[in-house]
Amino acid sequence: MITTGQTATSRSLADVHASVVTAEVSIWRRLFAFAGPAYLVSVGYMDPGNWATDLEGGARFGYQLLWVLVMSNLMAILLQTLSARLGIAAGRDLAQACRETYPRPVTYALWVLCEIAVAACDLAEVLGAAIALNLLFHVPLLAGVVLTAADTILLLWFQRFGIRTIEAVILSLIAVIALCFCIEVFWAKPSFSGMLAGLVPRLNGESLYVAIGILGATVMPHNLYLHSALVQTRSIGHTEAAKRTACHYNLVDSVIALNGALLVNAAILVLSAAVFFRHGIVVTEIQQAHVLLEPLLGTTLAGVLFAVALLCSGRSSTLTGTMAGQVVMEGFLNIRMRPWLRRLITRLAAVIPAALAVYAMGDRGTYQLLILSQVILSMQLPFAVIPLVHFTSDARRMGALVNKAWVKWLAWLTAAIIVGLNVRLVAVGVADWIASAGLFRPLIWLVVVPLLAALAGLLAWITFEPLLTLWGRRFGRAPVTLPEPLAEPAPVTYQRILVPLDHTALDRVALEHASALARASGACLYLLHVEEGVTSQVYGALSSTAEVEAGAHYLDRIAASLRGQGLSVETEIGHSLNPRREIVRYARQVQPDLLVMGAHGHRRFKDLIFGTTIDPLRHELNIPILIVRAH
Repeated sequence: MITTGQTATSRSLADVHASVVTAEVSIWRRLFAFAGPAYLVSVGYMDPGNWATDLEGGARFGYQLLWVLVMSNLMAILLQTLSARLGIAAGRDLAQACRETYPRPVTYALWVLCEIAVAACDLAEVLGAAIALNLLFHVPLLAGVVLTAADTILLLWFQRFGIRTIEAVILSLIAVIALCFCIEVFWAKPSFSGMLAGLVPRLNGESLYVAIGILGATVMPHNLYLHSALVQTRSIGHTEAAKRTACHYNLVDSVIALNGALLVNAAILVLSAAVFFRHGIVVTEIQQAHVLLEPLLGTTLAGVLFAVALLCSGRSSTLTGTMAGQVVMEGFLNIRMRPWLRRLITRLAAVIPAALAVYAMGDRGTYQLLILSQVILSMQLPFAVIPLVHFTSDARRMGALVNKAWVKWLAWLTAAIIVGLNVRLVAVGVADWIASAGLFRPLIWLVVVPLLAALAGLLAWITFEPLLTLWGRRFGRAPVTLPEPLAEPAPVTYQRILVPLDHTALDRVALEHASALARASGACLYLLHVEEGVTSQVYGALSSTAEVEAGAHYLDRIAASLRGQGLSVETEIGHSLNPRREIVRYARQVQPDLLVMGAHGHRRFKDLIFGTTIDPLRHELNIPILIVRAH
């Protein structure tokens, strides 16, 4: 069984990690203590994107796609249960497991795809909330889209009170949504025989797009990442028995919560079929559904309940979507970002396309954008499902809680259905694009087709990665020839040690290592600081500003202290816009045997902000480089 040490910063949702006590004597108290994560996840199964696909499915095909909802819900229960088991047994969320298993390029690719899924989900929440504000308070859609960006403040306010408060708020909003639709369905008087017939699987070319949209709206990829993190908010033991108990209670939590989400989705589709399909009305926008419900059901309260439920749906999805984004970023990249900044970036990624769609295409554009967002979610789903099945089927990672054989077969069957539906959708969609592209046909062949081929290659690699790794270990690696060890390693001595200083706390660390080596070998220390100010760029060594003078005084004090310890020291102040170039120039002048540098540990995006110095020096200087970092 794989075990990994976790620091506070490596834990999923570190602020609320293991914050809920579950050591209750009563079975009902324990059930209540474990209840919550699945309810937060279930919100994603009834967000405004589901409304668009359910409304269109019911209005265009009646009860025919009801079986898609049931199948999607069964898939959701299975996959969310696997996600919860991964978090409990391995103590890692799905994003962390991907980062620790796959090569860095694959990890980055999966992160980008998951961020696209989070943005697509957030897009649905933005549009849903804007439409609800328009229906209830006649706020223009474009203004409503902009106003939704302000919900960052609401989210941060709720997060102050802990995970249980957020769960209680979410459960209250779910209850309001369910109550509104129970009343609506009661008024609509649906056909029970039609509902039973809708449970028989059938699909054609026209309903495929909507069916996949329903699948993407129901089984949401980012929820798999979120659930594996949320279950770790419960304080459970480290024994196998404690983990089995936690898995049992989380299964109950998932079944109850996701079946509740199924009832809400089914109510939306049944309502649309009973009201719109019965009258031959094709719904092209959510606002149209709101307006038509009132005369068709014979009460103005029908439209109000519809809008209230839509608003609650958008607000509840906002909370869980932000938490999913936090889990994804921290898990894949192992970096933490302030919640308000993370929320602002995600929300802007959704607000901008939503605002453009409203401005360019009006109300109809928002509806089509909602459906498109759910199809995007469905297409990203295989890249989350397949790693999840692999990880939970790995005995080294899961220990005694590894998937049983029948669970593996069901999981892989689910994955095959998801991949198969998406492959068919992509094939039909690309064929239609090419046929109707006209002058833009070469652009599709040059851009879209290679991109899809790259995604197919990535999916194939993820699918067969364990098998390829096993084959590589058994057959694919040539015998390794190691050099003969040295009988008596030759002693290494230094005569000149170069130490660039940047007036930070790292200077002390670099000087400690450099001075220890200088004492051992009698080397001379060459201390270099590069001034990068505007004055230094213009006047060079003639510069005389308070900053330059302070830097020179700082260097003189260090040299005096080292000389007082009996060391030989030379100092130099360089002036250049490019510190790396100045270090190379001075190194070639003094010909050091060793370069000692302090490293700030910037990686990835921070390198773009703060720049890099060490990496280019490795290629430009043919001398040993000792890189030190603060503890």
